[in-house]
Amino acid sequence: MAATFSVDPHRYVGRSEPFKRPKEFASFSYDKDHKFHLNDSSIKWYYPPHPLNQPLYIDLSKGFSSFVKHDDSQDEHLDSLLKTIAHHESETKSPIDANIVTWRGMMTKIMAAPFDDDGFEMNATSYRGTIFIEENHAFKVKRNAEQNANQSRRRGPIPPEVMQFWGYKFETLCTLPRPWGETSRDYIEGREDEIVNNNEQYCSVVRTGIGKTILCLGGEVDALWDSKPRQKGAPINWVELKTSAEIRSANDQFFFNKKLMKFWIQSFLLGVPKIIVGFRTRDGFLTKIEEMETMSIPNKMKSTPNAPWDGDVCINFAAGFLEWLRQTINDDGVWRIRRLPKSYEIEVFRIEEAGHGEIITDEFMNWRIKLELGLLNPPAEDGDPGPPPPEQQDTETTMSG
Repeated sequence: MAATFSVDPHRYVGRSEPFKRPKEFASFSYDKDHKFHLNDSSIKWYYPPHPLNQPLYIDLSKGFSSFVKHDDSQDEHLDSLLKTIAHHESETKSPIDANIVTWRGMMTKIMAAPFDDDGFEMNATSYRGTIFIEENHAFKVKRNAEQNANQSRRRGPIPPEVMQFWGYKFETLCTLPRPWGETSRDYIEGREDEIVNNNEQYCSVVRTGIGKTILCLGGEVDALWDSKPRQKGAPINWVELKTSAEIRSANDQFFFNKKLMKFWIQSFLLGVPKIIVGFRTRDGFLTKIEEMETMSIPNKMKSTPNAPWDGDVCINFAAGFLEWLRQTINDDGVWRIRRLPKSYEIEVFRIEEAGHGEIITDEFMNWRIKLELGLLNPPAEDGDPGPPPPEQQDTETTMSG
């Protein structure tokens, strides 16, 4: 029998639960062939295609025929995130203290649930006091097939695959592989002709917290605004790059405000302070670039008439759901976290009585056993563990500061 948790937004109105500032403690990269590397080799630097005060009219469809697109039909599970965590633990000689480990995308779906009708399915398992959560790949494949079929039936003058390409093209137009001073003028001015390849990604791994739950989240970040600080856990001036249709009417503004919820959640969860939005025509020409401060977005929504979402409600719902989830997934096996489209509740039920499915790799479990047996972790002198590393020193706040 499934346990259920309400997503009714009216239940979570009020001052936001406290949250901990996300602090990066590790990272990894995928190269142009989507091969995993334990380094920051795929970091990009933000640099707009033209000065912000200069008129724009750039064709975002240009280069679609040569697009190198990542094949996401394979289930990658949490493998890269687990490798990165294990590497970090080999350096600190202690396990991370997270209650929940997952991708940023899963937490985005959860936080958005009170104001979003989309359904989702995730698989979860508990291992040594931590819940590991991943997307149910079979559900993802089925949903993508249904969306592609729906798009084909109402196909307009521009194929949906080209419209999906526009976002990746915008990222290519706005980023450099090295800081500006180390990049050639030819490259900077030739980005409109650069081959777009979304295999390449830099992924940040952060420790954060919502309410009483400590989270370890992994997720892609698009670019750096300036430089990355040397001290682990220090704030990083990341930039999130997004595209959206030009706002030409009150209806356009309403739908853009709805999109802003996920823009905000995605950046909020990884500690990305700035969102850059490229506004485009309906036929895919970039006409304007606008900068937004992530933490200012929820307050702007509060002052918007008929606002379609509330940031405090998103945080309060996530805090309550995560605490409930930790009480619900309290035994071995594999569990399903499911929200049907437009449903007012999330269901959690066990689908496998034992084991961890393919959510956790044998390599990671073997590593944790060695670590916890003390084979790689000599006792601290005089019984004093010392202060926690910077990424585990909490900075707690609420939406209103």
